[in-house]
Amino acid sequence: MKTIYSKATAAIKIEIEKYLDLINNSNSFSEIKPELFNNPDLAEMFAFGIGVTLDLESQGYQQNLINEYNRKIAVKFDIENAVTLGVYKIVRNHAEVLYDLAFKITNKFKNFEDQIIFNNPETLPIFQNILGLSKSQLLKKVGSVSDSSISKPASKRLSELLTSTISKKEVDKNNTLQRLEVTIEGIVRDLVGRVLFEEVVANALIRANVPFLRENEYSDLSGVVYNFRADFVIPNTTSPIAFIEVRKSSSRHASLYAKDKMFSAINWKGKHKKLIGVIIVEGEWTQATLQIMASVFDYVVPLEKCKDLAEKLKKAVDGDESILKWLVEFSISKSSNFL
Repeated sequence: MKTIYSKATAAIKIEIEKYLDLINNSNSFSEIKPELFNNPDLAEMFAFGIGVTLDLESQGYQQNLINEYNRKIAVKFDIENAVTLGVYKIVRNHAEVLYDLAFKITNKFKNFEDQIIFNNPETLPIFQNILGLSKSQLLKKVGSVSDSSISKPASKRLSELLTSTISKKEVDKNNTLQRLEVTIEGIVRDLVGRVLFEEVVANALIRANVPFLRENEYSDLSGVVYNFRADFVIPNTTSPIAFIEVRKSSSRHASLYAKDKMFSAINWKGKHKKLIGVIIVEGEWTQATLQIMASVFDYVVPLEKCKDLAEKLKKAVDGDESILKWLVEFSISKSSNFL
């Protein structure tokens, strides 16, 4: 059986595909037609993204959704909420399946044989939340364990801990699953940051016929100070035309993230004189921070404008050098007094 993380990873890919269908079939929400929402999954996702409650049984809900979107057009469509709605449903259902499995294999939480634990590591989050322990606390008590693999010695220690702590008291399903929500929310947030936004960018580039490599598809992009990887490089690292960084931020961390990304941009643009630097932003960036980044990055673009950005980058790939806005002169050389 899948772990919670692997289930969430599969779920977010499914929901991202639905979102891409939504934006592709509506031309990024510029051409929304009622028949698009004959698909209840897309209708529900769109409703959650614009912050309205949807009744699929109501007459004419398709046109009502469009009217509501147009009524508050200034309110930004919440991509994260729209996509994670379905992810949370899938993962919470899986957590309940794991609970029922743990309940069954331990004879209603009365028999915690070490072989049972060894054979069913995916149930670890259920046991951990029944115990009410954090990861660090569990580590101190039983050693290194994960829901993908538990060694036999660790299984024995966990068996003894569960037997002494749990076997003589009642376990409440609702309370256990409620405590597990913290783990689920952390997993979904992590996947949103690493998977969701980059998939939206990749889709826009593909639709505009812009060739690119993703971070896991190349070793590094050379720079003046260090060689590192951007989220996207266009078209390749041998003759790079542009790089793209994708970053979500909160107002609290905006300045810190900006400094990190700006130095990376200077590092790469200083090495490749005609390299276009792009940062795609999501979240609560401050206007001051965005303005500062715009003095280094050629384009500072919100996620919902990926389509327009991709069209500009296609022009650059086709040889239009006017797309480049900033040249960075940056070199490091030895002093004449250096021994």
